[in-house]
Amino acid sequence: MATERSAAGTGEETTLVNEILAGTDGSDSGTAATRWAAEEAGRRALPLRILHAVAPWLYETPVDPRFASIRTWLLSQGRTVVDEAVAAARERAPGVEIEGELVPGPATRILLERAGAAAMVVLGGRGVGAVAGLLLGSTTLQVVAHAPVPVVVVRSLQPPARGEVVIGVDTAATGEAAIALAFEEAALRTALLRVMHAWWHPASTAPGDIQPLVYDPQVMAEDELRRIEEALVPWRGKFPGVEVIPEAVHGRAARVLADASEGAELLVVGTRGRGGFKGLLLGSVSHALLHRAKCPLAVVPAGR
Repeated sequence: MATERSAAGTGEETTLVNEILAGTDGSDSGTAATRWAAEEAGRRALPLRILHAVAPWLYETPVDPRFASIRTWLLSQGRTVVDEAVAAARERAPGVEIEGELVPGPATRILLERAGAAAMVVLGGRGVGAVAGLLLGSTTLQVVAHAPVPVVVVRSLQPPARGEVVIGVDTAATGEAAIALAFEEAALRTALLRVMHAWWHPASTAPGDIQPLVYDPQVMAEDELRRIEEALVPWRGKFPGVEVIPEAVHGRAARVLADASEGAELLVVGTRGRGGFKGLLLGSVSHALLHRAKCPLAVVPAGR
């Protein structure tokens, strides 16, 4: 079922959104990403397209005879990656239309070129370096930073401990697109939506003799929660079937949300933009969560 995405009030042309796009490199996290993407495609009644990029020179003709056998072997390995990813996705979601492609070119460029016509891009977050699982590949980071649609990063695919979607909001930025995606995901999954605001006052770490004259953490927490509740009113009206629990928690946003993500089905964060809901997380928090989230993470660009 194709859907449409348009920029309301901007005069921009409507874009036909007709698939979920997933990239795989044959790693465990890449396979987890394709399985998650297959389930998401099933929830949204969309087809799934799985891409695996290989070096462009493998498609060049004629090729130096010295490298002909190497090219044949590398292309064969690439097709195996695609075939195995498609098989894993079909096993996860038998009723979904799934296609796999072996494409020449840098993975980042290919994914960004295809992203405009997709509902979302799904990628693995393979860890490298001294601390396993801490660092993400450059392709994932670049696609998250530049894609015009939501990007979901799946580092592993563990059964969620609770039926819950978590979204992080603050009071400095705006991003209705991420709020919309969070409510959509909660509705599609019949899951609870936990709207979390992590607040931090400099006075909480200030020495006792320079504390402000008026500083009551409980009052501040209640004030922050009231602001979130007010901003959620129109969204509750649009999605009356979604149970929403707002929370205002004192602490650093990245740590608070990383903790909240444990056992959740999905964590949603956004980038700065313009709109009516004040607030989604700053880029630094979103970036930190790419490394620390304990469940699949959806990063939604402003103006989606």
